Amino acid sequence: MLKHVLMFSLKEANKAANLQAMKEKLLSLKDKIPEIQAYEVGINSAPSPAAADLFLYSEFADEAALERYRVHPDHQAVVKFIQEICMERRVVDYFVSD
Repeated sequence: MLKHVLMFSLKEANKAANLQAMKEKLLSLKDKIPEIQAYEVGINSAPSPAAADLFLYSEFADEAALERYRVHPDHQAVVKFIQEICMERRVVDYFVSD
């Protein structure tokens, strides 16, 4: 299993509204992209200088499934929105055995 973890820091303009919109858009993908095996989206509740604003955790069967998710048109539409509101993104992909 491949775990795909991202953390995002958003631009200050309209941050609260953009966080909610981003969370909703990301969560909508769970029902649209069959490769997603697990999916969680959380907005940070304890702001600090070291904290990110939003966290995405997802699981995929393998690298091929993750790539199908990445290029899926619905995911690409969300990516476009995120690129407009995001100032930083960090990602970690790692494998675990079942």
